[in-house]
Amino acid sequence: MSPVEPALVPAPRTVEGAAPGGFPLTPDTPLWAGPGTGTTERWLRSTLGPALGLRFPPGTEDTRDGLRLRLDDTLAPEAYRLAVLPGRGVEIAGGGPAGVFWGAQTLRQLLGPDAFRKAPVRPGATRTVPHRIVEDEPRFRWRGLMLDVARHFMPKEGVLRYLDLMAAHKLNVLHFHLTDDQGWRIEIERYPRLTETGSWRARTKLGHRASPLWNDTPHGGHYTQDDIREIVAYAAERHIAVVPEIDVPGHSQAAIAAYPELGNTDVVDTSSLAVWDTWGINPNVLAPTDTTLRFYEGVLEEVLELFPADATGPSAFASAPPSSPAPPVSSFSSFSSFSSFVHIGGDECPKDQWRASDVAQKRIADLGLADEDALQSWFIGHFAGWLAERGRRLIGWDEILQGGLAPGAAVSSWRGYAGGVAAARAGHDVVMCPEQHVYLDHRQDAGPEEPVPIGYVRTLEDVYRFEPVPAELTPEDAGRVLGTQANAWSEVTENQARVDYQVFPRLAALAEVAWSALPAPAERDFADFERRMAAHYRRLDALGVAYRPPAGPLPWQRRPGVLGRPIDGAPPQR
Repeated sequence: MSPVEPALVPAPRTVEGAAPGGFPLTPDTPLWAGPGTGTTERWLRSTLGPALGLRFPPGTEDTRDGLRLRLDDTLAPEAYRLAVLPGRGVEIAGGGPAGVFWGAQTLRQLLGPDAFRKAPVRPGATRTVPHRIVEDEPRFRWRGLMLDVARHFMPKEGVLRYLDLMAAHKLNVLHFHLTDDQGWRIEIERYPRLTETGSWRARTKLGHRASPLWNDTPHGGHYTQDDIREIVAYAAERHIAVVPEIDVPGHSQAAIAAYPELGNTDVVDTSSLAVWDTWGINPNVLAPTDTTLRFYEGVLEEVLELFPADATGPSAFASAPPSSPAPPVSSFSSFSSFSSFVHIGGDECPKDQWRASDVAQKRIADLGLADEDALQSWFIGHFAGWLAERGRRLIGWDEILQGGLAPGAAVSSWRGYAGGVAAARAGHDVVMCPEQHVYLDHRQDAGPEEPVPIGYVRTLEDVYRFEPVPAELTPEDAGRVLGTQANAWSEVTENQARVDYQVFPRLAALAEVAWSALPAPAERDFADFERRMAAHYRRLDALGVAYRPPAGPLPWQRRPGVLGRPIDGAPPQR
Protein backbone atom coordinates (compact mmCIF):
# COMPACT_ATOMS: atom_id res chain seq x y z
CA MET A 1 0.00 0.00 0.00
CA SER A 2 1.42 3.36 -1.02
CA PRO A 3 2.13 5.93 1.75
CA VAL A 4 -0.46 8.22 0.15
CA GLU A 5 -3.21 5.69 0.80
CA PRO A 6 -5.38 5.56 3.93
CA ALA A 7 -3.72 4.30 7.11
CA LEU A 8 -5.48 0.93 7.24
CA VAL A 9 -4.51 -1.71 9.83
CA PRO A 10 -4.15 -4.53 8.92
CA ALA A 11 -2.93 -3.57 5.46
CA PRO A 12 -5.24 -4.70 2.64
CA ARG A 13 -4.07 -6.51 -0.47
CA THR A 14 -4.84 -3.68 -2.87
CA VAL A 15 -6.17 -0.13 -2.69
CA GLU A 16 -6.98 1.66 -5.92
CA GLY A 17 -7.85 5.33 -6.21
CA ALA A 18 -11.06 5.63 -8.18
CA ALA A 19 -11.48 9.41 -8.44
CA PRO A 20 -10.92 12.58 -6.44
CA GLY A 21 -13.28 13.31 -3.59
CA GLY A 22 -15.57 10.85 -1.94
CA PHE A 23 -19.07 9.80 -0.99
CA PRO A 24 -20.76 11.75 1.85
CA LEU A 25 -22.52 9.80 4.59
CA THR A 26 -25.37 11.75 6.18
CA PRO A 27 -28.04 10.81 8.73
CA ASP A 28 -30.35 10.06 5.78
CA THR A 29 -27.96 7.77 3.87
CA PRO A 30 -29.92 4.57 3.13
CA LEU A 31 -28.65 1.05 3.80
CA TRP A 32 -29.55 -2.04 1.80
CA ALA A 33 -28.47 -5.46 3.11
CA GLY A 34 -28.68 -8.40 0.74
CA PRO A 35 -29.34 -12.00 1.78
CA GLY A 36 -26.71 -13.37 4.17
CA THR A 37 -25.38 -9.99 5.33
CA GLY A 38 -27.49 -9.65 8.47
CA THR A 39 -24.60 -9.61 10.96
CA THR A 40 -22.99 -6.68 9.18
CA GLU A 41 -26.30 -4.83 8.86
CA ARG A 42 -26.92 -5.20 12.58
CA TRP A 43 -23.37 -4.11 13.42
CA LEU A 44 -23.65 -1.03 11.22
CA ARG A 45 -26.92 -0.04 12.87
CA SER A 46 -25.80 -0.79 16.43
CA THR A 47 -22.18 0.40 16.35
CA LEU A 48 -21.23 2.60 13.41
CA GLY A 49 -24.59 4.37 13.25
CA PRO A 50 -24.60 5.57 16.88
CA ALA A 51 -20.95 6.63 16.65
CA LEU A 52 -21.61 9.02 13.77
CA GLY A 53 -25.32 9.80 14.16
CA LEU A 54 -26.30 7.78 11.08
CA ARG A 55 -29.87 6.42 11.02
CA PHE A 56 -29.40 4.20 7.96
CA PRO A 57 -33.01 4.21 6.67
CA PRO A 58 -33.84 1.17 4.52
CA GLY A 59 -32.60 1.30 0.94
CA THR A 60 -32.96 -0.92 -2.11
CA GLU A 61 -30.56 -3.00 -4.15
CA ASP A 62 -30.61 -0.29 -6.81
CA THR A 63 -29.77 2.49 -4.35
CA ARG A 64 -26.92 4.60 -5.72
CA ASP A 65 -26.83 7.23 -2.99
CA GLY A 66 -26.34 4.87 -0.08
CA LEU A 67 -24.59 1.83 1.35
CA ARG A 68 -25.15 -1.67 -0.09
CA LEU A 69 -24.11 -5.04 1.33
CA ARG A 70 -24.12 -8.22 -0.72
CA LEU A 71 -22.53 -11.62 -1.14
CA ASP A 72 -20.41 -12.42 -4.17
CA ASP A 73 -19.60 -16.09 -4.72
CA THR A 74 -16.67 -15.22 -6.98
CA LEU A 75 -14.76 -14.12 -3.86
CA ALA A 76 -13.16 -16.35 -1.23
CA PRO A 77 -15.32 -16.76 1.91
CA GLU A 78 -13.50 -14.13 4.03
CA ALA A 79 -12.53 -11.89 1.11
CA TYR A 80 -14.25 -8.59 0.43
CA ARG A 81 -14.38 -5.79 -2.10
CA LEU A 82 -15.16 -2.30 -0.81
CA ALA A 83 -16.00 0.01 -3.68
CA VAL A 84 -16.68 3.73 -3.26
CA LEU A 85 -17.32 5.08 -6.74
CA PRO A 86 -18.72 8.37 -8.08
CA GLY A 87 -22.45 8.11 -8.51
CA ARG A 88 -22.62 4.61 -7.03
CA GLY A 89 -22.33 5.18 -3.27
CA VAL A 90 -20.62 2.52 -1.16
CA GLU A 91 -20.82 -1.19 -1.86
CA ILE A 92 -19.30 -3.94 0.26
CA ALA A 93 -19.28 -7.37 -1.37
CA GLY A 94 -18.00 -10.42 0.44
CA GLY A 95 -17.42 -14.01 -0.52
CA GLY A 96 -19.33 -14.94 2.64
CA PRO A 97 -20.97 -13.16 5.57
CA ALA A 98 -17.60 -12.81 7.30
CA GLY A 99 -16.08 -11.14 4.25
CA VAL A 100 -18.82 -8.50 4.24
CA PHE A 101 -18.21 -7.92 7.97
CA TRP A 102 -14.46 -7.44 7.48
CA GLY A 103 -15.20 -4.99 4.70
CA ALA A 104 -17.33 -2.99 7.14
CA GLN A 105 -14.37 -2.83 9.53
CA THR A 106 -12.33 -1.26 6.75
CA LEU A 107 -15.12 1.22 6.04
CA ARG A 108 -15.05 2.22 9.70
CA GLN A 109 -11.32 2.97 9.52
CA LEU A 110 -11.83 5.08 6.39
CA LEU A 111 -14.33 7.23 8.32
CA GLY A 112 -11.79 8.37 10.90
CA PRO A 113 -11.37 7.89 14.67
CA ASP A 114 -14.81 9.37 15.47
CA ALA A 115 -16.29 6.19 14.00
CA PHE A 116 -14.79 4.27 16.95
CA ARG A 117 -16.73 6.14 19.61
CA LYS A 118 -20.04 5.29 21.28
CA ALA A 119 -21.85 8.52 20.37
CA PRO A 120 -21.31 11.47 18.02
CA VAL A 121 -18.75 14.02 19.12
CA ARG A 122 -19.55 16.22 16.12
CA PRO A 123 -23.33 15.93 15.69
CA GLY A 124 -24.61 16.68 12.22
CA ALA A 125 -21.18 16.51 10.60
CA THR A 126 -21.06 14.94 7.14
CA ARG A 127 -18.64 12.02 6.88
CA THR A 128 -16.96 11.46 3.54
CA VAL A 129 -15.69 8.08 2.44
CA PRO A 130 -12.88 8.61 -0.09
CA HIS A 131 -13.40 7.20 -3.56
CA ARG A 132 -11.44 3.97 -3.40
CA ILE A 133 -11.65 0.32 -4.32
CA VAL A 134 -10.23 -1.95 -1.61
CA GLU A 135 -9.82 -5.62 -2.43
CA ASP A 136 -8.69 -7.82 0.39
CA GLU A 137 -8.60 -11.29 1.91
CA PRO A 138 -6.72 -12.88 4.82
CA ARG A 139 -3.51 -14.88 4.62
CA PHE A 140 -4.44 -17.21 7.51
CA ARG A 141 -7.76 -18.73 8.52
CA TRP A 142 -6.94 -18.79 12.27
CA ARG A 143 -6.22 -15.27 13.54
CA GLY A 144 -6.48 -15.37 17.26
CA LEU A 145 -6.06 -13.97 20.73
CA MET A 146 -5.86 -16.08 23.87
CA LEU A 147 -7.29 -14.40 26.97
CA ASP A 148 -6.29 -15.99 30.28
CA VAL A 149 -9.17 -15.23 32.63
CA ALA A 150 -8.17 -17.93 35.12
CA ARG A 151 -5.21 -16.22 36.80
CA HIS A 152 -6.99 -12.87 37.01
CA PHE A 153 -10.70 -12.87 36.26
CA MET A 154 -11.96 -10.60 33.49
CA PRO A 155 -15.61 -9.66 34.01
CA LYS A 156 -18.03 -10.46 31.19
CA GLU A 157 -18.17 -6.84 30.03
CA GLY A 158 -14.40 -6.91 29.56
CA VAL A 159 -14.59 -10.04 27.42
CA LEU A 160 -17.28 -8.48 25.22
CA ARG A 161 -15.07 -5.40 24.89
CA TYR A 162 -12.15 -7.54 23.75
CA LEU A 163 -14.36 -9.26 21.18
CA ASP A 164 -15.10 -5.81 19.76
CA LEU A 165 -11.38 -5.00 19.74
CA MET A 166 -10.64 -8.28 17.98
CA ALA A 167 -13.30 -7.59 15.36
CA ALA A 168 -11.84 -4.14 14.71
CA HIS A 169 -8.54 -5.86 13.86
CA LYS A 170 -10.11 -8.68 11.78
CA LEU A 171 -9.19 -11.37 14.31
CA ASN A 172 -11.55 -14.34 14.31
CA VAL A 173 -10.64 -16.79 17.12
CA LEU A 174 -10.90 -16.14 20.86
CA HIS A 175 -9.00 -18.85 22.75
CA PHE A 176 -10.73 -18.64 26.14
CA HIS A 177 -8.48 -19.96 28.95
CA LEU A 178 -11.13 -20.70 31.57
CA THR A 179 -9.48 -22.96 34.17
CA ASP A 180 -6.15 -23.21 35.95
CA ASP A 181 -4.60 -23.71 39.38
CA GLN A 182 -5.57 -20.18 40.39
CA GLY A 183 -9.23 -20.24 39.45
CA TRP A 184 -12.14 -22.04 37.74
CA ARG A 185 -14.21 -19.52 35.77
CA ILE A 186 -17.11 -21.41 34.15
CA GLU A 187 -20.29 -22.59 35.86
CA ILE A 188 -20.83 -26.36 35.61
CA GLU A 189 -24.27 -27.14 36.97
CA ARG A 190 -23.62 -30.75 37.96
CA TYR A 191 -20.46 -29.76 39.86
CA PRO A 192 -21.36 -26.53 41.70
CA ARG A 193 -18.28 -26.50 43.95
CA LEU A 194 -16.10 -25.79 40.91
CA THR A 195 -17.28 -22.19 41.16
CA GLU A 196 -18.41 -22.09 44.79
CA THR A 197 -14.90 -23.09 45.93
CA GLY A 198 -12.73 -23.09 42.84
CA SER A 199 -13.47 -19.61 41.48
CA TRP A 200 -11.80 -17.58 44.23
CA ARG A 201 -8.57 -17.49 46.21
CA ALA A 202 -7.78 -15.89 49.55
CA ARG A 203 -4.82 -13.82 48.34
CA THR A 204 -2.62 -13.33 45.27
CA LYS A 205 1.11 -13.14 44.67
CA LEU A 206 1.94 -9.64 43.42
CA GLY A 207 4.44 -9.88 40.59
CA HIS A 208 6.64 -12.86 39.77
CA ARG A 209 6.48 -15.86 42.09
CA ALA A 210 9.84 -14.82 43.63
CA SER A 211 8.34 -11.49 44.69
CA PRO A 212 7.91 -10.98 48.47
CA LEU A 213 4.73 -8.96 47.84
CA TRP A 214 1.15 -10.16 48.26
CA ASN A 215 -2.26 -8.72 47.57
CA ASP A 216 -4.35 -9.88 50.54
CA THR A 217 -7.69 -9.01 48.93
CA PRO A 218 -9.57 -12.20 48.00
CA HIS A 219 -9.80 -12.54 44.23
CA GLY A 220 -12.45 -14.36 42.26
CA GLY A 221 -15.27 -14.45 39.78
CA HIS A 222 -16.84 -16.75 37.24
CA TYR A 223 -19.16 -16.75 34.24
CA THR A 224 -22.63 -18.18 34.60
CA GLN A 225 -23.81 -20.43 31.82
CA ASP A 226 -25.92 -17.60 30.45
CA ASP A 227 -22.85 -15.35 30.54
CA ILE A 228 -21.05 -17.91 28.39
CA ARG A 229 -23.98 -18.15 25.99
CA GLU A 230 -23.99 -14.37 25.69
CA ILE A 231 -20.24 -14.24 25.01
CA VAL A 232 -20.49 -16.96 22.35
CA ALA A 233 -23.47 -15.28 20.68
CA TYR A 234 -21.79 -11.86 20.77
CA ALA A 235 -18.67 -13.38 19.20
CA ALA A 236 -20.70 -15.14 16.50
CA GLU A 237 -22.28 -11.85 15.48
CA ARG A 238 -18.71 -10.67 14.86
CA HIS A 239 -17.66 -13.84 13.04
CA ILE A 240 -15.38 -14.86 15.89
CA ALA A 241 -15.16 -18.49 17.02
CA VAL A 242 -14.69 -19.03 20.77
CA VAL A 243 -12.47 -21.99 21.66
CA PRO A 244 -12.78 -22.88 25.37
CA GLU A 245 -9.84 -24.29 27.30
CA ILE A 246 -10.43 -26.70 30.19
CA ASP A 247 -6.96 -27.61 31.47
CA VAL A 248 -6.04 -31.27 32.15
CA PRO A 249 -4.19 -33.10 33.66
CA GLY A 250 -1.95 -30.35 35.05
CA HIS A 251 -2.88 -26.79 36.02
CA SER A 252 -5.83 -28.26 37.93
CA GLN A 253 -5.46 -27.32 41.61
CA ALA A 254 -8.60 -25.16 41.61
CA ALA A 255 -10.64 -28.20 40.53
CA ILE A 256 -8.91 -30.44 43.09
CA ALA A 257 -9.55 -27.87 45.83
CA ALA A 258 -13.26 -28.10 44.98
CA TYR A 259 -13.35 -31.90 44.54
CA PRO A 260 -10.37 -33.48 46.38
CA GLU A 261 -11.10 -36.94 44.95
CA LEU A 262 -9.77 -35.68 41.59
CA GLY A 263 -6.22 -35.52 42.96
CA ASN A 264 -3.68 -38.16 43.86
CA THR A 265 -5.13 -38.91 47.27
CA ASP A 266 -2.70 -41.75 48.01
CA VAL A 267 0.21 -39.31 47.77
CA VAL A 268 -1.15 -35.95 48.97
CA ASP A 269 -3.81 -34.87 51.44
CA THR A 270 -5.86 -33.24 48.71
CA SER A 271 -8.56 -32.20 51.19
CA SER A 272 -6.11 -29.63 52.56
CA LEU A 273 -5.51 -27.98 49.18
CA ALA A 274 -6.92 -24.53 48.42
CA VAL A 275 -7.07 -22.62 45.15
CA TRP A 276 -3.45 -21.71 44.43
CA ASP A 277 -2.40 -18.15 45.25
CA THR A 278 0.95 -17.99 43.45
CA TRP A 279 2.41 -18.70 40.01
CA GLY A 280 4.54 -21.33 38.33
CA ILE A 281 4.25 -25.06 37.63
CA ASN A 282 2.08 -26.72 40.24
CA PRO A 283 2.91 -30.25 41.45
CA ASN A 284 -0.73 -31.11 42.19
CA VAL A 285 -2.15 -32.81 39.11
CA LEU A 286 -5.21 -34.91 38.34
CA ALA A 287 -5.23 -38.60 39.22
CA PRO A 288 -5.46 -40.91 36.16
CA THR A 289 -8.55 -42.67 37.49
CA ASP A 290 -11.94 -43.54 36.09
CA THR A 291 -13.43 -41.11 38.63
CA THR A 292 -11.43 -38.27 37.08
CA LEU A 293 -12.31 -39.30 33.52
CA ARG A 294 -16.04 -39.47 34.28
CA PHE A 295 -15.90 -36.13 36.11
CA TYR A 296 -14.31 -34.30 33.19
CA GLU A 297 -16.59 -36.00 30.70
CA GLY A 298 -19.43 -34.47 32.70
CA VAL A 299 -17.71 -31.08 32.60
CA LEU A 300 -17.17 -31.33 28.85
CA GLU A 301 -20.77 -32.37 28.17
CA GLU A 302 -21.87 -29.01 29.54
CA VAL A 303 -19.02 -27.19 27.78
CA LEU A 304 -20.07 -28.62 24.41
CA GLU A 305 -23.61 -27.38 24.96
CA LEU A 306 -22.38 -23.90 25.85
CA PHE A 307 -19.92 -23.72 22.93
CA PRO A 308 -21.85 -25.24 20.01
CA ALA A 309 -19.83 -26.34 17.02
CA ASP A 310 -21.94 -24.23 14.67
CA ALA A 311 -21.66 -21.00 16.69
CA THR A 312 -20.21 -19.17 13.69
CA GLY A 313 -22.38 -21.00 11.18
CA PRO A 314 -25.98 -20.65 10.02
CA SER A 315 -27.49 -20.88 13.51
CA ALA A 316 -25.85 -17.56 14.29
CA PHE A 317 -28.26 -16.02 11.77
CA ALA A 318 -31.41 -17.46 13.28
CA SER A 319 -32.47 -14.02 14.49
CA ALA A 320 -31.77 -12.26 11.21
CA PRO A 321 -34.59 -10.06 9.93
CA PRO A 322 -36.62 -11.31 6.93
CA SER A 323 -34.68 -8.95 4.66
CA SER A 324 -31.45 -10.78 5.54
CA PRO A 325 -32.10 -14.55 5.47
CA ALA A 326 -29.38 -16.98 6.44
CA PRO A 327 -27.14 -18.12 3.58
CA PRO A 328 -26.76 -21.80 2.75
CA VAL A 329 -24.21 -23.83 4.69
CA SER A 330 -22.04 -24.15 1.59
CA SER A 331 -21.35 -20.42 1.61
CA PHE A 332 -19.47 -20.55 4.91
CA SER A 333 -15.71 -20.64 5.05
CA SER A 334 -13.83 -23.45 6.74
CA PHE A 335 -12.91 -21.05 9.53
CA SER A 336 -16.38 -21.64 10.99
CA SER A 337 -15.18 -25.14 11.86
CA PHE A 338 -12.89 -23.60 14.48
CA SER A 339 -15.90 -23.49 16.80
CA SER A 340 -15.68 -27.30 16.83
CA PHE A 341 -12.38 -27.16 18.74
CA VAL A 342 -12.05 -27.70 22.48
CA HIS A 343 -8.68 -26.94 24.06
CA ILE A 344 -7.65 -29.30 26.85
CA GLY A 345 -4.30 -27.75 27.82
CA GLY A 346 -1.99 -30.72 28.38
CA ASP A 347 1.03 -28.57 29.25
CA GLU A 348 3.34 -28.43 32.24
CA CYS A 349 2.15 -31.60 33.99
CA PRO A 350 4.78 -32.74 36.52
CA LYS A 351 4.86 -36.51 36.94
CA ASP A 352 6.25 -36.73 40.50
CA GLN A 353 2.90 -37.55 42.10
CA TRP A 354 2.17 -40.21 39.48
CA ARG A 355 5.58 -41.79 40.13
CA ALA A 356 4.79 -41.96 43.84
CA SER A 357 1.17 -43.08 43.41
CA ASP A 358 0.31 -46.79 43.60
CA VAL A 359 -2.94 -45.99 41.78
CA ALA A 360 -1.13 -44.32 38.90
CA GLN A 361 1.48 -47.07 38.71
CA LYS A 362 -1.23 -49.73 38.59
CA ARG A 363 -2.91 -47.84 35.74
CA ILE A 364 0.38 -47.78 33.84
CA ALA A 365 0.79 -51.54 34.35
CA ASP A 366 -2.80 -52.38 33.48
CA LEU A 367 -2.57 -50.40 30.25
CA GLY A 368 0.84 -51.80 29.37
CA LEU A 369 2.33 -48.31 29.14
CA ALA A 370 6.04 -47.54 29.18
CA ASP A 371 6.07 -44.74 31.72
CA GLU A 372 4.36 -41.65 33.12
CA ASP A 373 4.77 -39.71 29.87
CA ALA A 374 2.85 -42.46 28.11
CA LEU A 375 0.21 -42.22 30.83
CA GLN A 376 -0.33 -38.57 30.01
CA SER A 377 -0.58 -39.43 26.32
CA TRP A 378 -3.25 -42.02 27.21
CA PHE A 379 -5.09 -39.43 29.30
CA ILE A 380 -5.11 -36.89 26.45
CA GLY A 381 -5.97 -39.60 23.92
CA HIS A 382 -9.02 -40.57 25.93
CA PHE A 383 -10.48 -37.09 25.56
CA ALA A 384 -9.43 -36.82 21.94
CA GLY A 385 -11.51 -39.89 21.21
CA TRP A 386 -14.36 -38.78 23.45
CA LEU A 387 -14.57 -35.42 21.65
CA ALA A 388 -14.24 -37.01 18.21
CA GLU A 389 -17.23 -39.28 18.95
CA ARG A 390 -19.24 -36.09 19.43
CA GLY A 391 -18.05 -34.41 16.26
CA ARG A 392 -15.56 -32.15 18.00
CA ARG A 393 -11.79 -31.70 17.72
CA LEU A 394 -9.22 -31.62 20.48
CA ILE A 395 -6.49 -29.01 20.47
CA GLY A 396 -3.77 -28.71 23.10
CA TRP A 397 -0.39 -27.24 23.88
CA ASP A 398 2.54 -28.90 22.13
CA GLU A 399 3.34 -31.26 25.06
CA ILE A 400 0.40 -33.38 23.88
CA LEU A 401 2.65 -34.62 21.06
CA GLN A 402 4.66 -36.65 23.57
CA GLY A 403 3.75 -40.30 23.17
CA GLY A 404 1.73 -39.74 20.02
CA LEU A 405 -1.44 -37.83 19.23
CA ALA A 406 -4.80 -39.00 17.95
CA PRO A 407 -5.65 -38.27 14.30
CA GLY A 408 -7.63 -35.07 13.91
CA ALA A 409 -6.19 -33.43 17.03
CA ALA A 410 -4.41 -30.11 16.61
CA VAL A 411 -1.52 -28.43 18.39
CA SER A 412 -0.88 -24.96 19.80
CA SER A 413 2.89 -24.59 19.40
CA TRP A 414 4.05 -22.46 22.34
CA ARG A 415 7.56 -23.71 23.23
CA GLY A 416 9.11 -22.18 20.15
CA TYR A 417 8.61 -23.51 16.62
CA ALA A 418 9.69 -27.13 17.20
CA GLY A 419 6.32 -28.42 18.36
CA GLY A 420 4.59 -26.90 15.38
CA VAL A 421 7.12 -28.35 12.97
CA ALA A 422 6.80 -31.83 14.50
CA ALA A 423 3.01 -31.63 14.52
CA ALA A 424 2.73 -30.48 10.91
CA ARG A 425 5.13 -33.17 9.73
CA ALA A 426 3.02 -35.74 11.58
CA GLY A 427 -0.09 -34.58 9.75
CA HIS A 428 -1.66 -32.43 12.50
CA ASP A 429 -3.03 -28.93 12.15
CA VAL A 430 -1.05 -26.26 13.97
CA VAL A 431 -1.60 -22.84 15.49
CA MET A 432 1.73 -21.03 15.87
CA CYS A 433 2.06 -19.05 19.10
CA PRO A 434 5.70 -19.38 20.29
CA GLU A 435 6.17 -17.76 23.69
CA GLN A 436 9.42 -16.06 22.69
CA HIS A 437 7.61 -14.05 20.04
CA VAL A 438 3.89 -13.60 20.71
CA TYR A 439 3.36 -13.93 24.47
CA LEU A 440 2.06 -10.45 25.13
CA ASP A 441 2.58 -10.61 28.89
CA HIS A 442 6.30 -10.40 28.04
CA ARG A 443 7.91 -6.98 28.36
CA GLN A 444 7.94 -4.45 25.53
CA ASP A 445 11.21 -2.70 26.37
CA ALA A 446 14.35 -3.23 28.45
CA GLY A 447 13.95 0.06 30.29
CA PRO A 448 13.65 0.10 34.09
CA GLU A 449 10.23 1.77 33.91
CA GLU A 450 8.59 -1.19 32.14
CA PRO A 451 5.94 -2.57 34.52
CA VAL A 452 6.52 -6.07 35.97
CA PRO A 453 9.03 -7.11 33.31
CA ILE A 454 8.51 -10.71 32.17
CA GLY A 455 10.52 -12.68 29.62
CA TYR A 456 12.33 -11.42 26.55
CA VAL A 457 11.89 -7.94 25.15
CA ARG A 458 9.31 -8.09 22.37
CA THR A 459 8.82 -4.70 20.77
CA LEU A 460 6.12 -3.67 18.33
CA GLU A 461 8.63 -4.20 15.53
CA ASP A 462 9.58 -7.64 16.84
CA VAL A 463 5.96 -8.78 16.68
CA TYR A 464 5.56 -7.21 13.24
CA ARG A 465 8.49 -9.28 11.97
CA PHE A 466 7.18 -12.54 13.46
CA GLU A 467 6.67 -15.24 10.82
CA PRO A 468 4.18 -17.99 11.71
CA VAL A 469 5.27 -20.54 9.07
CA PRO A 470 8.62 -22.20 9.81
CA ALA A 471 10.91 -22.05 6.80
CA GLU A 472 11.86 -25.73 7.07
CA LEU A 473 8.34 -26.98 6.34
CA THR A 474 7.50 -28.32 2.89
CA PRO A 475 4.61 -26.60 1.10
CA GLU A 476 2.35 -29.53 2.02
CA ASP A 477 3.29 -29.37 5.71
CA ALA A 478 3.11 -25.57 5.73
CA GLY A 479 -0.51 -25.92 4.64
CA ARG A 480 -1.25 -27.45 8.05
CA VAL A 481 -0.42 -24.16 9.77
CA LEU A 482 -3.94 -22.90 10.38
CA GLY A 483 -2.62 -19.55 11.49
CA THR A 484 -1.38 -17.78 14.54
CA GLN A 485 -2.48 -16.15 17.75
CA ALA A 486 -1.12 -13.90 20.48
CA ASN A 487 -1.37 -15.18 24.06
CA ALA A 488 -2.17 -12.78 26.90
CA TRP A 489 -1.42 -14.56 30.18
CA SER A 490 -2.71 -12.72 33.21
CA GLU A 491 -0.46 -13.50 36.18
CA VAL A 492 0.75 -9.88 36.24
CA THR A 493 -2.18 -8.20 34.48
CA GLU A 494 -4.70 -7.78 37.24
CA ASN A 495 -7.17 -5.39 35.60
CA GLN A 496 -8.35 -4.02 32.25
CA ALA A 497 -5.74 -1.26 32.10
CA ARG A 498 -2.89 -3.71 32.65
CA VAL A 499 -4.25 -6.10 30.01
CA ASP A 500 -4.60 -3.22 27.55
CA TYR A 501 -1.04 -2.09 28.21
CA GLN A 502 0.44 -5.50 27.51
CA VAL A 503 -1.77 -6.35 24.53
CA PHE A 504 -1.74 -3.06 22.64
CA PRO A 505 -0.34 -1.88 20.33
CA ARG A 506 1.34 -5.23 19.69
CA LEU A 507 -1.94 -6.98 18.89
CA ALA A 508 -2.31 -4.65 15.92
CA ALA A 509 1.03 -5.92 14.60
CA LEU A 510 0.02 -9.54 15.15
CA ALA A 511 -3.27 -8.85 13.35
CA GLU A 512 -1.37 -7.62 10.29
CA VAL A 513 0.94 -10.64 10.40
CA ALA A 514 -2.11 -12.92 10.49
CA TRP A 515 -4.15 -11.09 7.86
CA SER A 516 -1.89 -9.39 5.35
CA ALA A 517 0.24 -10.84 2.57
CA LEU A 518 3.54 -9.60 4.00
CA PRO A 519 7.01 -10.27 2.58
CA ALA A 520 9.72 -12.11 4.50
CA PRO A 521 10.32 -10.65 7.98
CA ALA A 522 13.50 -8.76 7.12
CA GLU A 523 11.81 -7.19 4.09
CA ARG A 524 8.71 -5.90 5.88
CA ASP A 525 8.22 -2.15 5.77
CA PHE A 526 8.01 -1.40 9.48
CA ALA A 527 8.38 2.35 8.81
CA ASP A 528 5.13 2.25 6.83
CA PHE A 529 3.45 0.25 9.59
CA GLU A 530 4.56 2.88 12.12
CA ARG A 531 3.12 5.58 9.85
CA ARG A 532 -0.23 3.81 9.76
CA MET A 533 -0.09 3.17 13.49
CA ALA A 534 0.16 6.92 14.09
CA ALA A 535 -3.42 7.11 12.80
CA HIS A 536 -4.41 3.86 14.46
CA TYR A 537 -3.46 5.17 17.91
CA ARG A 538 -6.24 7.75 17.51
CA ARG A 539 -8.69 4.91 16.87
CA LEU A 540 -7.46 3.12 19.98
CA ASP A 541 -7.83 6.38 21.93
CA ALA A 542 -11.43 6.64 20.78
CA LEU A 543 -12.03 3.06 21.90
CA GLY A 544 -10.57 3.82 25.33
CA VAL A 545 -7.65 1.38 25.01
CA ALA A 546 -4.90 2.01 27.57
CA TYR A 547 -2.11 0.96 25.20
CA ARG A 548 1.62 1.39 25.77
CA PRO A 549 2.62 4.72 24.19
CA PRO A 550 5.49 4.56 21.68
CA ALA A 551 7.65 6.68 24.01
CA GLY A 552 7.18 4.33 26.95
CA PRO A 553 4.86 3.86 29.92
CA LEU A 554 3.02 6.81 31.37
CA PRO A 555 3.59 7.43 35.09
CA TRP A 556 0.42 5.61 36.13
CA GLN A 557 1.26 2.61 33.94
CA ARG A 558 4.44 1.82 35.85
CA ARG A 559 4.68 -0.66 38.73
CA PRO A 560 7.81 0.37 40.67
CA GLY A 561 9.01 -2.24 43.12
CA VAL A 562 6.96 -5.15 41.73
CA LEU A 563 9.37 -7.93 40.81
CA GLY A 564 9.23 -9.48 37.35
CA ARG A 565 11.30 -12.13 35.59
CA PRO A 566 13.17 -10.46 32.72
CA ILE A 567 15.32 -12.57 30.41
CA ASP A 568 18.23 -10.79 28.76
CA GLY A 569 19.34 -11.15 25.17
CA ALA A 570 17.51 -12.04 21.99
CA PRO A 571 15.00 -14.91 22.09
CA PRO A 572 15.74 -18.10 20.17
CA GLN A 573 14.38 -18.04 16.67
CA ARG A 574 13.36 -21.70 16.70
